[in-house]
Amino acid sequence: MSLRQSMSASVRRVATLAVATARPTTERDRERRRIAIMCLPFFVLAIVAGFVPLAMLARISLAEDTIWMTGWSLEAWRTLATTAEYRGVAWNTLWFVGLATLVSVALGVAVTHVLEKYDLPAERAVVAAVSFPIALPGIIVAYLIVVLLGRQGLMTNAVAVATGQSALDLASATAISGLFLGYVYSLLPRATMVLRGTYAEVNTQAEEAARALGASRWETFYHVTLPEIRPGIVAAAILTFRSGLAIFGTVLILQSHRVITLQIHEETSVGSYQPDVAAAIGLVYVVFIVAFTFVGLRFVENDTVGI
Repeated sequence: MSLRQSMSASVRRVATLAVATARPTTERDRERRRIAIMCLPFFVLAIVAGFVPLAMLARISLAEDTIWMTGWSLEAWRTLATTAEYRGVAWNTLWFVGLATLVSVALGVAVTHVLEKYDLPAERAVVAAVSFPIALPGIIVAYLIVVLLGRQGLMTNAVAVATGQSALDLASATAISGLFLGYVYSLLPRATMVLRGTYAEVNTQAEEAARALGASRWETFYHVTLPEIRPGIVAAAILTFRSGLAIFGTVLILQSHRVITLQIHEETSVGSYQPDVAAAIGLVYVVFIVAFTFVGLRFVENDTVGI
């Protein structure tokens, strides 16, 4: 069968399916129509809030005149590809968010293990405290870091009193360590949320059998629990990494490290107004996120099958 014949057959099948969905004659067609109606709001939202803005970003990145959207030019993409500053921003973003993801997921495993394996006093309060940062905007997280680690911060002054050092020398809210703490504070509950669902499916009988055979708690965790929660760890890393790439409010206030969201903001600011470059960065960002998500999910599927 030639390519043209294959495409024609595919078009006929789609047309037949559309007619059967619009005018169902069997119970299967009616079920298909109900599913299509339920999915319709999602597709409308995807088009309005997803595909249309992406198409506009693509047009802006290729426009010769970004005000009137006239002409075509590859200047923005050429600038993005040849300017070392943008490569530096990409590298800064990847290593910083990657490290924050690693720390957040590791802490998430520890917190979830404690919550699921031990009877804690005031457990609901602990869960609420761990989950609380999800509800906070990034700007609020930044101000919390300033209140704790700024020049007048609570922890800064407490350490200054205890050690006799100057609070000005100890302040780290606007240092990269303060920003890193803000990232981990925001990302930890997301990792914990995913991992708690994974821990609910752990085979406790296998853990009990390992302990009965003389394995220590660490050996039981490493050889029995960890392989079972590995897909959840990968899923938590995917969600946490994606969320970390999107953090903006915290970076905007603290501004101790240049990442991609801050770079997009500066490209659209009055001083260096380059909307075409900002649009090109945004498109690269979206493509990377989608590719990273698909690769990560494929890894999760393969890992789940292996288990």
